Amino acid sequence: MYKYKIIATIVEIRGDGVCSYGHKVGDSFEFSAISPAGLCQFAYDSLRSAVAALLYGGQFPWADNSDVTTWACPDPERPVIFELRRVPV
Repeated sequence: MYKYKIIATIVEIRGDGVCSYGHKVGDSFEFSAISPAGLCQFAYDSLRSAVAALLYGGQFPWADNSDVTTWACPDPERPVIFELRRVPV
């Protein structure tokens, strides 16, 4: 059992503000032991390593607070920016 769950919330969509998958600012996805339904596979692949580190209590050396960090999908024209928030279970 994990000690944390990770909430990924879209906080910004750069470029023209339109995600090609249809995600919107404010959409949230919960990660625990499985990947959340409805999340773009490319965004999931980008978030997966960070989420795994956070689920196991990992820290990012560049972050002042690894409980809340940002991560982006790989779309070079319209990157979707996610806030990853670690929440104790």
